[in-house]
Amino acid sequence: MPAIQLRLQNRCAALWALGGAALLLFLARPASAQALTQDPPLVPGARPLTVQHIRIPGAALAGNLEGNAVDRPAIVILPPGYSKHPRRRYPVVYALHGYSIGAAQWTHEIRVPQTVAGAFARGARPMIVVLPDSKTLFGGSMYSSSVTTGDFERYIFHDVVAYMDAHYRTIPRRWARGLVGHSMGGYGALRIGMQHPEVFASLYVMSACCLSPMGARPSNPAFAQAQARMEKQLESLKSPAQAAHLSFFARAMLASAAAWSPDPQNPPFFFDLPFKNGRPQPDIQAKWAANAPLAFLDQYIDNLRRYRAIALDVGDQDGLRFDMIRLHRLLDRYRIRNRFELYHGTHTSHVAFRFQNHVLPFFSRHLCAAAPCR
Repeated sequence: MPAIQLRLQNRCAALWALGGAALLLFLARPASAQALTQDPPLVPGARPLTVQHIRIPGAALAGNLEGNAVDRPAIVILPPGYSKHPRRRYPVVYALHGYSIGAAQWTHEIRVPQTVAGAFARGARPMIVVLPDSKTLFGGSMYSSSVTTGDFERYIFHDVVAYMDAHYRTIPRRWARGLVGHSMGGYGALRIGMQHPEVFASLYVMSACCLSPMGARPSNPAFAQAQARMEKQLESLKSPAQAAHLSFFARAMLASAAAWSPDPQNPPFFFDLPFKNGRPQPDIQAKWAANAPLAFLDQYIDNLRRYRAIALDVGDQDGLRFDMIRLHRLLDRYRIRNRFELYHGTHTSHVAFRFQNHVLPFFSRHLCAAAPCR
């Protein structure tokens, strides 16, 4: 992935972790160097894998007002021996990408199929890995349910899972399904996971964005002026095509509005922004706050207790670490077992290494390949 995109993703991480003040801080200074995603060393004995590029129909996305594709690309990585053992069935891991990228770019960030082959060579049990695509008009669905973007929450937990069970030799049981995501995908994994434990049994959240509601307007006058300029710029847009030239943060704001404050009576964007004419809109801000997992997780404690295993990780130089620590502590407060690791790295520097050496081994230990499964 280009270095500039990785820098922008890390800056976006800080925005969601620290709120509006962080946004203006990053807008006001030049981009600092960020570590690129590092390649894990090749694992001796790693065997070639079959990689399939498919399209998965999305009934849940039909009629979305943005015009996002209903039949979505997806990438399926099959384990060694899949074609040679036609009676064997496999657990499945569903891996969700972050904001501004799709499934194809996600493969470069987590270095698949290399890291999947490496995990198998290091002892992980065979499994199918699926990378669905949730990139939308403004760069990301937030894995939420919206008439504007389409119901990407249902698309993941229902349409994609049902398609895989119908077309591949999966084990069509919750105890053989895992869900993982990074950044926006980490948000999606947590959001979908806590609401649908009937579908998944193990959950891994990597550097999740968007856990807390966005912060209030900054008190620093320079930051406040910069935020006001961005808000004015967004309100002046006349068509979606004009958004192509906006900054990363401004487009992320549009994507969030499409996901969390849809408005079918407000063309041509079909969403409401959390500000209008320079003034905050409390009703819209409340909608955004209602989509912050740290605000609604308490409602899904019994669901989270149904998981066989939950893991969380984040880099110690990632602005999202503060909310990830809060998430870990909240789960601990409810005595929900979870494995949390604060590792040395930025938002993206070690994601491929983590996927190979931590994520897939985690699912190897906790997904079941045969009943009974406890």
